[in-house]
Amino acid sequence: MNDKRISLLGVIVEDNSASDRINKVLHAYSDVIVGRMGIPYHSRGVSIISIVLDAAPETADKLAAELGAIGGVTCNVVSSKN
Repeated sequence: MNDKRISLLGVIVEDNSASDRINKVLHAYSDVIVGRMGIPYHSRGVSIISIVLDAAPETADKLAAELGAIGGVTCNVVSSKN
């Protein structure tokens, strides 16, 4: 049985000095990251990152928690039903 799901992790970065910490965490999860897209939104002073994962729900939640613990970073996960 495959316990992995496709998930989308949405990340909003309000403190661009957090980018090194964000990239370090993402590198640690590179085996479950299918792809990512970053969008600088200069007029609002934030960056938005969309990350597609193929991972167990617990892994996606753990990644979101680690990123969310970084100051100036907000994130949330949406996962497929199966």
